[in-house]
Amino acid sequence: MYRVIRKLFVLSVALVTMFGTPAASNAGTEEAKPVRMAYLQSDIHHLAFWVALERGYFEKEGVAVDVAGVFKAGPEVMTAFASGALDMAYVGEAPATTAVANGAARVVVVSQVNTEGSALVVSKEDHTLTSLKDLQEKTVAVPGHSTVQDFLLRRALDKAFEPEELSDYRVNIIVIKPPEMIGALRTGQIDAFVAWEPYPSKAFTMGVGRNLATSHDMWPEHPCCVLAADSKFADSHPERVRAVLAAHLAATRFIHDHPDEAVRIGVKYTGMDEETVKSALKNVHYTTKLNVEGEKEYVRFLTELQYIRVKNPDAFVDRFINPKFLSEIQAQ
Repeated sequence: MYRVIRKLFVLSVALVTMFGTPAASNAGTEEAKPVRMAYLQSDIHHLAFWVALERGYFEKEGVAVDVAGVFKAGPEVMTAFASGALDMAYVGEAPATTAVANGAARVVVVSQVNTEGSALVVSKEDHTLTSLKDLQEKTVAVPGHSTVQDFLLRRALDKAFEPEELSDYRVNIIVIKPPEMIGALRTGQIDAFVAWEPYPSKAFTMGVGRNLATSHDMWPEHPCCVLAADSKFADSHPERVRAVLAAHLAATRFIHDHPDEAVRIGVKYTGMDEETVKSALKNVHYTTKLNVEGEKEYVRFLTELQYIRVKNPDAFVDRFINPKFLSEIQAQ
């Protein structure tokens, strides 16, 4: 009996040596899985992600990344988060706020990606549109409801009209994905559009449109895109979030230090010409600094629009923005 037990013990030790314990094996497999990430199609705001991919920054930080989705608008990214298809993503702050506030998804913001970088574009041939007030009874396209661009347009219109005029102004706001906006403007299907760069710059270089107002004019230094992580993923894999964030910080520095190379990468991922990308980059401020006050304004205004209902904006922002990861990276 002793010999049988001893033989079984030796066999079990050999198996553990060869294959490891089940728990250790599962943990190793989990850590080896790529971080599933996404970005918006041709959105030059997300240049830092493309730079990190091209420069191998994720590999340098010891984390594998899988591009699990390329979406046309922020709400689509949040739907992917809600379905469990993403771990992290570059996404507009407004749609992320809306999804979290409405309980549609659970994510936390770990870094800013950029400020500004959008524009309100009108037809180059239409000389009657000289101010926001001239959009009365016009049709304006946005990438989606509750996007940053939707927010900017509504905020700008509210500020353009006197309080007594607000009940009378009518602007027909419709949703068109940015890749189709320039064609819709050229054929007269819309009178204007609000989009992220490089679409406004492309409308100009194609001779189709001109900027009626940039997002700097509508809200200087407004927060735009963020790097967001699924809440459960951030809690379970903080070291992987830190690795992705470190790559994001390195890529953001690269954009500022090597603008010509950044343009080349932007051309590759947008498919647009160098002139357009160079023009677009002038309107985007790449930064990792979290804009907490800007997020609070998003929350207040989105509540006024009844897109969300948040009783305590400060408490919501404290949960939604997690500066811990950024602080830990910067402290190294």
